[in-house]
Amino acid sequence: MESVFRLSGAVRRDPAVEAWFAQGDPLRAMVRPWFEALRDCGADVRELIHDGRPTACVEDAAFAYVDAFAGHADIGFFHGAALDDPVGLLQGAGKRMRHVKLRWGQPPDPAALGGLIAAAYRDVRLRLQRPIGPAAP
Repeated sequence: MESVFRLSGAVRRDPAVEAWFAQGDPLRAMVRPWFEALRDCGADVRELIHDGRPTACVEDAAFAYVDAFAGHADIGFFHGAALDDPVGLLQGAGKRMRHVKLRWGQPPDPAALGGLIAAAYRDVRLRLQRPIGPAAP
Protein backbone atom coordinates (compact mmCIF):
# COMPACT_ATOMS: atom_id res chain seq x y z
CA MET A 1 0.00 0.00 0.00
CA GLU A 2 0.99 3.61 -0.50
CA SER A 3 2.38 5.66 2.31
CA VAL A 4 0.12 7.80 4.47
CA PHE A 5 -0.02 11.54 4.99
CA ARG A 6 1.18 12.13 8.54
CA LEU A 7 0.40 15.20 10.65
CA SER A 8 2.03 15.86 13.98
CA GLY A 9 0.05 17.34 16.84
CA ALA A 10 -3.25 15.49 16.45
CA VAL A 11 -5.09 14.93 19.74
CA ARG A 12 -8.24 13.12 20.86
CA ARG A 13 -10.30 16.35 21.01
CA ASP A 14 -8.70 19.55 19.75
CA PRO A 15 -10.12 22.82 21.13
CA ALA A 16 -9.19 24.48 17.82
CA VAL A 17 -11.58 22.14 16.01
CA GLU A 18 -14.36 23.10 18.41
CA ALA A 19 -13.53 26.78 17.82
CA TRP A 20 -13.79 26.22 14.03
CA PHE A 21 -17.31 24.84 14.43
CA ALA A 22 -18.33 27.53 16.96
CA GLN A 23 -18.03 30.41 14.48
CA GLY A 24 -21.75 30.32 13.67
CA ASP A 25 -21.38 29.54 9.96
CA PRO A 26 -24.38 27.43 8.84
CA LEU A 27 -22.23 25.50 6.36
CA ARG A 28 -19.85 24.55 9.16
CA ALA A 29 -22.88 23.37 11.11
CA MET A 30 -23.87 21.29 8.06
CA VAL A 31 -20.63 19.29 8.18
CA ARG A 32 -20.43 18.98 11.95
CA PRO A 33 -22.45 15.73 12.16
CA TRP A 34 -20.16 14.22 9.53
CA PHE A 35 -17.09 15.24 11.51
CA GLU A 36 -18.69 13.59 14.53
CA ALA A 37 -19.02 10.43 12.41
CA LEU A 38 -15.29 10.66 11.66
CA ARG A 39 -14.56 11.00 15.38
CA ASP A 40 -16.70 7.95 16.12
CA CYS A 41 -14.82 5.62 13.77
CA GLY A 42 -12.50 4.32 16.48
CA ALA A 43 -10.66 4.99 19.73
CA ASP A 44 -7.51 5.74 17.73
CA VAL A 45 -9.04 8.73 15.88
CA ARG A 46 -7.28 12.02 16.56
CA GLU A 47 -7.95 15.50 15.18
CA LEU A 48 -6.39 18.86 14.49
CA ILE A 49 -6.74 21.88 12.26
CA HIS A 50 -4.66 21.38 9.11
CA ASP A 51 -4.63 24.03 6.37
CA GLY A 52 -7.46 25.80 8.20
CA ARG A 53 -9.86 22.83 8.28
CA PRO A 54 -10.76 20.14 10.82
CA THR A 55 -8.89 16.98 9.92
CA ALA A 56 -9.36 13.46 11.27
CA CYS A 57 -6.43 11.10 11.66
CA VAL A 58 -5.79 7.58 12.82
CA GLU A 59 -3.11 8.48 15.33
CA ASP A 60 -1.05 10.78 13.05
CA ALA A 61 -2.22 9.47 9.64
CA ALA A 62 -4.78 11.81 8.05
CA PHE A 63 -7.80 10.17 6.49
CA ALA A 64 -10.51 12.85 6.15
CA TYR A 65 -11.36 16.50 6.63
CA VAL A 66 -14.32 18.85 6.48
CA ASP A 67 -14.45 22.39 5.12
CA ALA A 68 -16.98 25.12 4.42
CA PHE A 69 -16.95 27.56 1.52
CA ALA A 70 -19.28 30.35 0.37
CA GLY A 71 -21.83 28.11 -1.35
CA HIS A 72 -21.09 24.55 -0.26
CA ALA A 73 -19.29 22.38 2.27
CA ASP A 74 -16.93 19.45 1.66
CA ILE A 75 -16.05 16.20 3.28
CA GLY A 76 -12.69 15.20 1.86
CA PHE A 77 -10.81 11.93 1.89
CA PHE A 78 -7.02 11.85 1.64
CA HIS A 79 -7.07 8.49 -0.16
CA GLY A 80 -10.51 8.90 -1.69
CA ALA A 81 -9.43 7.67 -5.12
CA ALA A 82 -8.94 4.21 -3.55
CA LEU A 83 -12.45 4.07 -2.05
CA ASP A 84 -15.33 2.14 -3.57
CA ASP A 85 -18.09 4.65 -4.33
CA PRO A 86 -21.07 2.78 -5.83
CA VAL A 87 -23.43 5.77 -5.48
CA GLY A 88 -21.00 8.23 -7.10
CA LEU A 89 -20.71 10.78 -4.29
CA LEU A 90 -16.98 11.38 -4.66
CA GLN A 91 -15.73 14.23 -6.82
CA GLY A 92 -12.26 15.20 -7.97
CA ALA A 93 -9.69 13.95 -10.41
CA GLY A 94 -6.49 14.09 -8.38
CA LYS A 95 -4.14 11.18 -7.94
CA ARG A 96 -5.31 10.42 -4.36
CA MET A 97 -7.81 12.86 -2.86
CA ARG A 98 -11.56 13.00 -3.42
CA HIS A 99 -14.34 14.97 -1.75
CA VAL A 100 -18.11 15.00 -1.35
CA LYS A 101 -19.82 18.37 -1.83
CA LEU A 102 -22.75 19.23 0.40
CA ARG A 103 -25.17 21.91 -0.80
CA TRP A 104 -28.31 23.39 0.72
CA GLY A 105 -31.36 21.45 -0.32
CA GLN A 106 -29.32 18.56 -1.74
CA PRO A 107 -28.65 16.21 1.18
CA PRO A 108 -26.28 13.33 0.47
CA ASP A 109 -27.35 9.73 0.83
CA PRO A 110 -26.54 9.25 4.55
CA ALA A 111 -25.86 5.53 4.23
CA ALA A 112 -23.54 6.04 1.26
CA LEU A 113 -21.62 8.89 2.93
CA GLY A 114 -21.42 6.95 6.19
CA GLY A 115 -20.06 4.03 4.19
CA LEU A 116 -17.38 6.24 2.64
CA ILE A 117 -16.37 7.49 6.09
CA ALA A 118 -16.10 3.94 7.43
CA ALA A 119 -14.20 2.83 4.32
CA ALA A 120 -11.73 5.74 4.62
CA TYR A 121 -11.06 4.77 8.25
CA ARG A 122 -10.54 1.11 7.32
CA ASP A 123 -8.32 2.13 4.42
CA VAL A 124 -5.95 4.19 6.55
CA ARG A 125 -5.84 1.42 9.16
CA LEU A 126 -4.78 -1.00 6.42
CA ARG A 127 -2.18 1.49 5.20
CA LEU A 128 -0.83 1.53 8.75
CA GLN A 129 -1.08 -2.29 8.75
CA ARG A 130 -2.94 -2.38 12.04
CA PRO A 131 -6.13 -4.32 12.81
CA ILE A 132 -9.35 -2.34 13.04
CA GLY A 133 -10.36 -1.78 16.65
CA PRO A 134 -13.67 -1.10 18.36
CA ALA A 135 -15.23 2.35 18.33
CA ALA A 136 -14.42 4.70 21.18
CA PRO A 137 -16.89 4.67 24.09
